[in-house]
Amino acid sequence: MGDVNTEQSAGDATGDHEDRPWGSWHVVELGDGYKVKRILVAPHQRLSYQTHEHRSEHWVVVRGTATCLIEGETVVVRPGESVDVGVKHAHRIANEHDDELVIIEVQRGPYLGEDDIVRLEDDYGRDSASASAAQ
Repeated sequence: MGDVNTEQSAGDATGDHEDRPWGSWHVVELGDGYKVKRILVAPHQRLSYQTHEHRSEHWVVVRGTATCLIEGETVVVRPGESVDVGVKHAHRIANEHDDELVIIEVQRGPYLGEDDIVRLEDDYGRDSASASAAQ
């Protein structure tokens, strides 16, 4: 798998929180090989279409409806439903509705830093070089 950067960055501690153009995320729990986040996506906003080199993600919708794009396939996920994103799979979460979308995201992998993002498309003009400014 190669060497992985082990420096601590934003999102590396329980309680870390960051606002994003599309909403915000909050680290709920962090352990060896996993991280749990609460992701809030504002109405009519979406995250970048992206991949991760070192982690998989499991999304559970708790409020709202998520329109997820995973490897080019659209999946609609409602409260109580979930979807899995494999390592290196292209993915995006979108909120196409008028109400806030709340997702619990479980990340698993050997490296969970916020800089493990390769952006393929982004509505806000961010690129992979600014990945530490996040999803």
